[in-house]
Amino acid sequence: MTIDEPELIGRDGRIRVRDYHPEHRSARTALLWVHGGGFAFGGLDMKESDAPARALAAAGTFVRTIDYRLAPRVGFVRPVNLAAHAGRFPAGLHDVIDAALALASLEQRPISIGGASAGANLAAAATLSLRDAHSTMPRSLALAYGAFHLPVPTNPSVEDALRGPLARWNFNPKIVHKIALNYVGDANLLRPGYAFPGGMDLSGLPPTLVLDASNDRLRASGHAFADELRGADIEVHESVVTGMHGFLGATRSRSFSDGMRQLGAWLSDHD
Repeated sequence: MTIDEPELIGRDGRIRVRDYHPEHRSARTALLWVHGGGFAFGGLDMKESDAPARALAAAGTFVRTIDYRLAPRVGFVRPVNLAAHAGRFPAGLHDVIDAALALASLEQRPISIGGASAGANLAAAATLSLRDAHSTMPRSLALAYGAFHLPVPTNPSVEDALRGPLARWNFNPKIVHKIALNYVGDANLLRPGYAFPGGMDLSGLPPTLVLDASNDRLRASGHAFADELRGADIEVHESVVTGMHGFLGATRSRSFSDGMRQLGAWLSDHD
């Protein structure tokens, strides 16, 4: 495998990307992979970005990861500072859209787009934007433990399945609202739209993998999004990996191995 960081210029300037070239490419379809981090954290070196890209490239897929612009860091005590910030929505989304268009142009064929957590949100929103702009659609989507709705849909079976104090606390309504408001910087945007694509018209999207974690409150959002895709007559495969949110960065875990097996199989089936 070889790794490089080509120069990429988007609508708002330089976008840092990293390309993972397999030693022997077997997949025709390249993948743009988008990391998570609550829209405010992460980058090319985080495990959730690098590890899936390395694993897929080792198996023969050309993968591009992206260092999209981030909202300001947010804490759990102080109120969100709503001052203007260059990384807030739609900055990161624009970067993902522009990186997808550039990769499709480089490949001269449709690509796939995938992401985890906030990256799954961005992957879905970017694809909706491409649809609405009448651009070439991705061959498939792969969305891991994404946050698509605000608020997160209430799902008693998901709540009952949460185990341990961290899982029961993580992504509670107050935290999700704070993360979301910090991302958009405007309470008027806390509704279905490109910032939170759950609840939008999903018709015309490509086949989609929804891969969630069993011990994760955001599984309710993934399940609801999968139902919305089915309602729009989109091919969707919904699967739940035994583990916690963020398992695609936990490289030594069984959850990572299971998730990557399913992700690789999905991309192969939709190559």
